[in-house]
Amino acid sequence: MTRSLTTQSLLMMSASPRLPLLAAVAVRVAGKLTEWDQRSRTRRQLKDLDPYLLKDIGLTHAEARKEVKKYFFQG
Repeated sequence: MTRSLTTQSLLMMSASPRLPLLAAVAVRVAGKLTEWDQRSRTRRQLKDLDPYLLKDIGLTHAEARKEVKKYFFQG
């Protein structure tokens, strides 16, 4: 999956009045899928962090574990 567009740029494109309805929907779907993919990758990486790195970002082991257990679509 190419990650050349950020979620914010995709959302800005979908707000453009020149886009046909189907294109606007496709851009919004792509933005949501990008957001979910980023969330999923971040949580997988969080699972592997050492305790001193968790402390460095201000999380306890319990907080990190709670975040890792969330589904990709949960904010």
